[in-house]
Amino acid sequence: MAKKNNYEKYCSFCGQPGSHSEFFIPSPLNGDTFICSNCVEQINMMINEFQNDKSEKSTSKFNTSLQNIPKPREICAFLDQYVVGQEEAKKYLSVAVYNHYKRLAQKTDDDTEIEKSNVILVGPTGTGKTLLARSIARLLNVPFTIVDATVLTQAGYVGEDIESLLTRLLQAADYDVKAAERGIVFIDEIDKIARKGDNPSITRDVSGEGVQQGLLKLLEGSIVNVPPQGGRKHPEQKMIPVDTKNILFICGGAFDGIERKIAQRLNTHAVGYVSGNARKRVDENNIMKHVAPQDLKSFGLIPEIIGRLPIITNLEPLSREALRNILTEPKNAIIRQYVKLFEMDGIKLEFTPEALDLIVDKAVEYKLGARGLRSIVETVMVDAMFDAPSMKKKKFVVDADYCMQKLREANFETQQA
Repeated sequence: MAKKNNYEKYCSFCGQPGSHSEFFIPSPLNGDTFICSNCVEQINMMINEFQNDKSEKSTSKFNTSLQNIPKPREICAFLDQYVVGQEEAKKYLSVAVYNHYKRLAQKTDDDTEIEKSNVILVGPTGTGKTLLARSIARLLNVPFTIVDATVLTQAGYVGEDIESLLTRLLQAADYDVKAAERGIVFIDEIDKIARKGDNPSITRDVSGEGVQQGLLKLLEGSIVNVPPQGGRKHPEQKMIPVDTKNILFICGGAFDGIERKIAQRLNTHAVGYVSGNARKRVDENNIMKHVAPQDLKSFGLIPEIIGRLPIITNLEPLSREALRNILTEPKNAIIRQYVKLFEMDGIKLEFTPEALDLIVDKAVEYKLGARGLRSIVETVMVDAMFDAPSMKKKKFVVDADYCMQKLREANFETQQA
């Protein structure tokens, strides 16, 4: 402590003389530089305020208190606003997300620890796997990201590293590591990383079995060094350690051709053909509901991955009635989107019931699922969207004849002789 006799000293921060302060703290580098007790107190208060603000910001956006956890029925009711049908898949997802919240809020002073239950969704293309994930992301107050498994390769090969999954999650959490460690990752197209054969490969399968091996450490829970800016383009970047123990993984895939594996296991044919009393009759439209872990193994997923995805649920092929509802009922229904587009140009757009039925019939015929509805409507409406903004019409009606004409012009339909 500097003495106040000899000569008057002044604070280098506020300029206050030493006689007005309880004590002075000298600089260890320069004996003529001091800081007074008042400045020390003010700096201490500023540091505390900064730390409190930082703590509030990191917890306010992603709050997982028990009072804010949505119940499974509430989650399912929210999904009903965006996804038509798929009641079983909604139920499994709702329970998985609810239990994930409860895991985050569990007390650590108990001997019983709730383990996470990763989910895998199996269903044909266009049945709503990705839509379910995107819809759930609207509801959650934990970091959520959707990643594509098709771009992943083993480290050192062309493509994205497995750790890039967590880079996306960090970005969704605004690089709040604690929040990211409580997040949810949806891995789409998980079937595309199946190994090429049922037997282990003697050569390196860097985009199939190699990726599955890399995913193991993420799914089971471990501390992974994550590049904050992704990939190898920034080799000088400092890695961020992320603990995946409390990250919930939801995987989805079409698994095209797995029906044959299921039928073989059930000792039957996918077409429902009966050959003797020993064979069971299975409707080909419902065979996916019999999917089991051994079918995923036969398809090409390694047993270690299947063991870390304990919850398996299927999405049913969409019926004609479900496709008709998808066109008009959800909040972001396809027809509502086009009505809004025309409304922004001051034009009232209407679809006749016959036109909607025709669109659904063609989607069923082409076997494109709900994704096919959008491509058909886009083909029908592209000329109208090109001409209508320049016309003076205030109303535009789309009927069945107009739809068929546009589909034939786009070579979707051949002209009847």
